Amino acid sequence: MKKLSSLILFLFLSLFSIAKEVPSSPNPPKLVNDFTGILDASQVANLEAKLKAYNDSTSTQVAIVIENSLEGDDIFDYCQRLSTAWGIGIKGRNNGLLIYVALNDRKMRIHVGYGMEATITDGLSKRIIDQVMKPAFKQNDYYGGLDAATTYIFRAAAGEFINDLPKNKKGKGSPFSSLFVIIIIIIIIAIISRGGGRNRGFRGGMVPPFFGNFGSGGFSGGGGDSGFGGFGGGSFGGGGSSGSW
Repeated sequence: MKKLSSLILFLFLSLFSIAKEVPSSPNPPKLVNDFTGILDASQVANLEAKLKAYNDSTSTQVAIVIENSLEGDDIFDYCQRLSTAWGIGIKGRNNGLLIYVALNDRKMRIHVGYGMEATITDGLSKRIIDQVMKPAFKQNDYYGGLDAATTYIFRAAAGEFINDLPKNKKGKGSPFSSLFVIIIIIIIIAIISRGGGRNRGFRGGMVPPFFGNFGSGGFSGGGGDSGFGGFGGGSFGGGGSSGSW
């Protein structure tokens, strides 16, 4: 009877316990989310670039979240809620992975999406935590531990996914844009032919001024890195492992 009462009390407290609130998905989207400031700006930028490049080539989304505390919450439950709420990974592929660190609690977890569980197993997650992250974290080298951990994850998952997803609408070609280019080329040829190979009306060369520095890279069409595009609705089943330091 005493055991039954204890079980009922435990279930009651679990049911009505206050869970830590999951932060909103970052806007603009980011793969590295340090809410503590333990990483400096260059370290965040390096990790972000590394994870974005991996996402671009494989479609796999590895996210890092660093917070001060779990506020008494269970690390597994919290990571499951966070990764699901943010939708880390691609819907249908479920190829997302969360590296979570609770700094003041000295706890960490690698939380693995359904589609990654065959390669990033619970055992491998535990080894990465114990043999890679924990020694670095004990030396307060959080960047080094996270950098090395992501490298091991990339190697383990090599070849599991490739990024054959369609580009976003901005990247899709249009028959009208192709026709426009053809028309412009015809106009240039006509202008050159009319001038007998000489440039008429345009100073400094044969290219009309509205083309700018096309030949020297001035017409790039992009103007720089657009950044991480956002999480894709991946699902998680609870794979991975937890640890502390």
